[in-house]
Amino acid sequence: MRVATSWLVYRLTGSSILLGVVGFAGQIPTFLLGPVAGVLVDRWDRHRTLVVTQVFLMLQSLAMAGLTLAGVITPAQIILLSVVQGVINSVDMPARQAFVVQMVENREDLGNAIALNSSMFNGARLAGPAIAGMVIAAVGEGVCFLLDGLSYVAVIGSLLAMKIQAAPPRSQRDLLVEIREGWRYVSGSLAIRSLLVMVAVISLFGMPYTVLMPVFAANVLGGGPNTLGFLMAATGMGALGGGILLAMRRSVLGLGKQIVFAILTFGGSLIVFGLSSNLWLSLFVLAVSGYGMIQQMAGTNTILQTIVDEEKRGRVMSFYTMAFMGAAPFGSLLAGALSDRIGAPWTVVVCGLVCLAGGGWLARKLPAIRREIRPIYIQLGILPEVAAGVQQASTLQTPPQN
Repeated sequence: MRVATSWLVYRLTGSSILLGVVGFAGQIPTFLLGPVAGVLVDRWDRHRTLVVTQVFLMLQSLAMAGLTLAGVITPAQIILLSVVQGVINSVDMPARQAFVVQMVENREDLGNAIALNSSMFNGARLAGPAIAGMVIAAVGEGVCFLLDGLSYVAVIGSLLAMKIQAAPPRSQRDLLVEIREGWRYVSGSLAIRSLLVMVAVISLFGMPYTVLMPVFAANVLGGGPNTLGFLMAATGMGALGGGILLAMRRSVLGLGKQIVFAILTFGGSLIVFGLSSNLWLSLFVLAVSGYGMIQQMAGTNTILQTIVDEEKRGRVMSFYTMAFMGAAPFGSLLAGALSDRIGAPWTVVVCGLVCLAGGGWLARKLPAIRREIRPIYIQLGILPEVAAGVQQASTLQTPPQN
């Protein structure tokens, strides 16, 4: 869908500026509407919400297909439909994240489920653009949109086939009161606050290197479209491998240290990529960067989903979505502006240094984060031996009752 949209915009206008505008229009609603969407996700039945959002996303894709196949679509319509898609995604994405817990009966399997989901996401990221390119070359963008719209039938059918126990109804208060409550909950927790800050830092400074990839393919490495495809595929392969390895973890314990290592790995690989002029070295370090990226993002998601209060899960995941998706368009604008000043290679190096600094900051916070989430892990039974020890010590200190 995204590849076909970008190609269509460029074919109609030949404007790289409009490419950025369309991308921005599709992502900015997630940032602006995130807090409101989080409250709604906490209020509404998540299963039913996902069915509705998927139906609307299907209709949006079919609208793009109809207008394109009829040959009447305009850039203004593309921008408008991109905004519509962004508004729907602002609700759909936190609802999907929060719904994972309802699908996974055993909390101990939650980390594996999130990691497997990330693996599928990056598998699609690897295969999707290649499939889109072949379909566009053969039959045009309109058929791409049509296939995307029809694919939602399988998703909606799967959702309707699920036997999910509905969450208990929650008392509803004023919308602004619940937004403030969610903000106080997130900002008042060192663990949640720190992890979300790092997601925002990586999205703002780390992820936008993909926007500059065509510059590296053509000007730095002296290649063409095939080179660009290899670079993007290397990132996807590394992310896919990182997701699979994360899915093999048996427990959330020790994940904080792994997230710090992943951030440092990601930042270091960006620096090497920015300085590299060799294709094979660039492919290797991009695979490493993909590994570090997915380990940090999916690992953070796992910890957040494990420690948050159920009644605030939607709001927390909306802030996660804002940090993950909402910061990306601003990062793209920042990377583009900085690249005009100092060039694409040094821009990526600077971004890598910022990520390294962020990883060092989180490493300093890690002991305090562990102290905060340790009682939650005990309560959930993730640390059963510690829980038993605490209970035994409490029993020994309690005076005998007559």
